[in-house]
Amino acid sequence: MTEGEKQSPGTVYGLGVGPGDPDLITVKGLRILEAAPVIAYPATMEGESTARAIVDRHLGNGKTELPLFIDIGAGHAANAPNYDKAAAAISAHLEAGRDVAVLCEGDPFFYGSFSYLFARLAEDWSVEVVPGVSSLTACAAALGAPLAAGGDILTVLPASLDEKVLRRRMEEADGIAIIKIGRHFAKIAKVLEDAGLLANARYVERVGFADERSLPITEVKADQAPYFSMILAHRRGEAWK
Repeated sequence: MTEGEKQSPGTVYGLGVGPGDPDLITVKGLRILEAAPVIAYPATMEGESTARAIVDRHLGNGKTELPLFIDIGAGHAANAPNYDKAAAAISAHLEAGRDVAVLCEGDPFFYGSFSYLFARLAEDWSVEVVPGVSSLTACAAALGAPLAAGGDILTVLPASLDEKVLRRRMEEADGIAIIKIGRHFAKIAKVLEDAGLLANARYVERVGFADERSLPITEVKADQAPYFSMILAHRRGEAWK
């Protein structure tokens, strides 16, 4: 670069790394991961990061790591200052001409926190979203339970929704996926039973991780369902029927 020539800004990649299994990162995602000089990822204040743990074996030497201290469990409004700080930290690298790969569990735009970073970065910087295997499709594969077929309506429901809303949405659906179960398990089980869907429901937690497990929904202890758990149900029992 000659004297006075301006450095080209970097690109930020919202990089879907899949739900947990390191082998489920896409070929494109792996290529970008290997090439990007800066790797950013959501992390706890203690420095723990599920997204980084997923790709650990794929990371080479010489990367600049940028933990983003975002409380994933908090709402967007409560997290706004943290997203502002994260966007500013990423922008500093982009301004210096360095590409930044932001690691996103699952898919960046499927209930992903990256959407809030995208809103802060896309107007000023080049942003590319790299799709990843979502927890939704990974859970379906793990359970051997097709989500929908033919003209089915598939409905995805966050477990935190009000009980009446959950019941109404279930009445309109053929295939149902209830995500982010955690402390809402007892409520979800009741709504499924009231809707006559409990026998058709399947439960799986921490899909893609070493401690993944699936079990009959009647054997799940209500106070032990983790945040990363999902229930799939289909009105016909099986989507192919």
